[in-house]
Amino acid sequence: MKEGIHPNYQPVVFVDANTGKEYITRSTKSSAEKKTIDGVEYSVISLEITADTHPFWTGKQHRVDTAGRIDSFNKRYGGGANITSAKRKTRKAAPVKAEEEA
Repeated sequence: MKEGIHPNYQPVVFVDANTGKEYITRSTKSSAEKKTIDGVEYSVISLEITADTHPFWTGKQHRVDTAGRIDSFNKRYGGGANITSAKRKTRKAAPVKAEEEA
């Protein structure tokens, strides 16, 4: 790597603020708070959400009320989506022509 153009890459420990779980890695981010683990000094960075508490990974996702959204959409736009499906049901099939004899 070329000297003097890259940020300082150092060992850090990311700490989940909710559970206290620690993730040891390297980063360009640093902090004044330090912690020594196995003889190595790490900058400590506190995070609100990590893989330990993220709703996607924990399976505790907030479900959106889709029925309420659909009703809101239909109320706002007059239920236009239902009108087109009703038209499709009443549409008649084109008559099939009999093959001509040769």
